Amino acid sequence: MKEEVKNSISKVSHIHSLTADFLIKKLNDEGFKKIASSHGNILYQLASVPKMKMNELSKKINRDKSTTTVLVRKLFSDGLVCFETDETDRRNKFIMLTEEGRDYTSRMHSISKELFQTFYEGFSEEEKNQFVSYLNRIEKNFTI
Repeated sequence: MKEEVKNSISKVSHIHSLTADFLIKKLNDEGFKKIASSHGNILYQLASVPKMKMNELSKKINRDKSTTTVLVRKLFSDGLVCFETDETDRRNKFIMLTEEGRDYTSRMHSISKELFQTFYEGFSEEEKNQFVSYLNRIEKNFTI
């Protein structure tokens, strides 16, 4: 096996770090200094629906419920999310974006566009599609 192939997982990890650094810098420039990539993923998930239960969110971000709770509490203390009690089962709470959370997702949209432009610089549409196909196959290899 070629050395490049052996180092491919390390390369993927390095690219993940580079994209996280890119996002953190851009968010800092926009005034969102306390947002980590795990928080951003939560806000991204909440931007696609009006509200979500904690267990649903945990599944979406691939974290256990206790970790998700800690992350969501941080976003709550920063004023980016709020809670609403489930009327059908008062033990459950829905998580929703606040106005500031929606502002974050709006700003994040343009940052994401810049990230994707940087990420795929020099790629043809066919190469992008092939790349995504390869990533999907790798993900499937790890999915039970």
